[in-house]
Amino acid sequence: MAKSKKKNIQRNFNLVIVVFGFLFVTVFIQQFFQNQTSEKQPAIVQKRISNSVEYYMPVLREELKNVNLEQYTVVLAAIMEQESRGEGGDPMQASESAGLPPNTIKDPNQSISQGVKHFQATLTYGNEKNVDFQTIIQAYNMGRGYIDFISQRGGKHSIELAKEFSSIQVDKNPAVYNCGGDQSNFRYPYCYGDFSYTTKVTANIETLTATNPELPNLRVEL
Repeated sequence: MAKSKKKNIQRNFNLVIVVFGFLFVTVFIQQFFQNQTSEKQPAIVQKRISNSVEYYMPVLREELKNVNLEQYTVVLAAIMEQESRGEGGDPMQASESAGLPPNTIKDPNQSISQGVKHFQATLTYGNEKNVDFQTIIQAYNMGRGYIDFISQRGGKHSIELAKEFSSIQVDKNPAVYNCGGDQSNFRYPYCYGDFSYTTKVTANIETLTATNPELPNLRVEL
């Protein structure tokens, strides 16, 4: 009787071990295939571009088309997003490129027209100086002097070089380029322009490309 009881206990114990083993293997296999599937699925790009920028994109595209630069529509939209999120009378922040004080332009259409002219001139000059496209983007923010600076240093933009260029400009006029005296500003002490400008615009380009597949493809290396 005792032996029979022990056999039953052992049999039940073995059954429990088998069941747990089966469940463990099943869970492991399911997890494995889930991981494989998730690795194959592309990351979902969250839409971060403002509605105002999307509203102006047809105008940007038409202005660029007039100068045979339609393929850069996504770039100018990404720049607008960084400059103003499409808000205000000068969404391209193009007043200074026209030799005017900041925000002098009050008409968004005029701002876009001037922004396209500024970009076209920067692109042309950058190509003449044989710098990479990231330098050209950064020069929209820092001016064509940045192109000369990079051209003399290998032709490739980097945040370190943008900081160096900014520091040189700050030393020329520290009373103006001081981040408004705010040392907590992320740019401080590199207060001329935004040394991270290209990084931010490139992120905007990637988002726009993912969410607006109908736009002309940008055939440059970012």
